[in-house]
Amino acid sequence: MSKIEFSVQVRLVSDLTASKAYYEKVLGCEVNDFWAVRDEFALGFKLLQANKPEDVKPNTIGKDQPVAWDTYAYVDTHSDLDQLYEELKARGARFLQEPILTEADWGAWKEFTIADPDNYSIGFGSGKKE
Repeated sequence: MSKIEFSVQVRLVSDLTASKAYYEKVLGCEVNDFWAVRDEFALGFKLLQANKPEDVKPNTIGKDQPVAWDTYAYVDTHSDLDQLYEELKARGARFLQEPILTEADWGAWKEFTIADPDNYSIGFGSGKKE
């Protein structure tokens, strides 16, 4: 079977210039004509200008979700997640969900969620305390 190297999400955006600036300045992505990529495609997007504003449709909240996610990315440890939170906060990210820790019999999960200019949400989480 052939190996897939990475994937990207395609996002219709209301203002391509504003979205490119956000993904570069806030998320720390490398941005070109329409690609926004961070950490060698660990986080990757293809940003496309929507024909009309109503074409931009972020996900709605699913059953038992604390917030709606359009993207969910994983980091290695809770410490790494805390560092990423501080980085994004310093860069001006808008948070939909501040870091929360959920303890269960299977372990501890920590996550937070930010929103881009079109209200697409990007969740970040880690399941490893250290």
